[in-house]
Amino acid sequence: MDKYPYQKRAVQYLYPPIEPFDQRMIDVGQGHHIYMEQSGNPDGIPVVVCHGGPGGGSSPAMRRYFDPQFYRIILFDQRGCGRSRPHASCEDNTTWHLIADMEMIRRLLGISSWMVFGGSWGATLSLLYAQAHPDRVQHLILRGVFLMTKAELDWFYGGGAGRFWPETWARFVSLIPDGERGDLIAAYNKRLFSGDMAEEIRFGRAWSAWENALASIHSNGMSGESPGDYARAFARLENHYFINNGFLDYDGQIFANMGRISHIPGVIVQGRYDMICPPTSAWRLKELWPNAELKMVRNAGHALSEPGISAELVRAMDLIVEEHAT
Repeated sequence: MDKYPYQKRAVQYLYPPIEPFDQRMIDVGQGHHIYMEQSGNPDGIPVVVCHGGPGGGSSPAMRRYFDPQFYRIILFDQRGCGRSRPHASCEDNTTWHLIADMEMIRRLLGISSWMVFGGSWGATLSLLYAQAHPDRVQHLILRGVFLMTKAELDWFYGGGAGRFWPETWARFVSLIPDGERGDLIAAYNKRLFSGDMAEEIRFGRAWSAWENALASIHSNGMSGESPGDYARAFARLENHYFINNGFLDYDGQIFANMGRISHIPGVIVQGRYDMICPPTSAWRLKELWPNAELKMVRNAGHALSEPGISAELVRAMDLIVEEHAT
């Protein structure tokens, strides 16, 4: 019997695997080179994908949410992660650098405006990009909404989610001395940037395991051990952004600036039982965004690979193609 039968069901909703027609490294300045690829139809509707994390990186599966006959699919690895270099670097790596990188990609590819597709932290980046460049965004497609608020960080790193997963939370907290447990983001930051590679990998794995264990509604509270290099990079980048509150000017900045993008059509796909990014953020976002449609997916958590999440995202992208055809 397959250990993960639900993953097979999720794949059924996706388009077949495809290969890129363009892959390159782009010098974006400050010593950073980011990976970018294009697949699908070179003359199709351009859609750029913002991956999660921060620090997650793109994957070939992300190409499969779009009909390759109609979409020009653009993936990129944000600074410091995936195939971008230098790996795990947090220097000159802020939200505003990433937004500038997206604009560089758009101009480099000769695209006047595009659709922006992102989940979790990718939803944060998508919204902030759109608020900075509202004339460059045709449509926003978001999943597992995260808005970089103090309330969201407190939920996940302050014990809220831990009330549902006490045994998993206990493992995450156990590595930190009692006196530092009042601010786990700061406590992990101290160790993820200690300069001791073995320590950074150990705490990177613990940081990543806490998030990975809660990503799927099918979770048993455990997650496999991530490769040390990946876990360290993911944890360092995510922690770097979180300890700096996403480099936003103030708490609730995305909510406050929704008026800038109220005219842009959008789709929000949200798992009802998302333990990482609870649905209240998606609900409040929809209240401030009259042109958005909220799809609350029953029996789904946070992961992009959840069957219900995958089905709704593919359905949303197919519907956009139909609207463009009429």
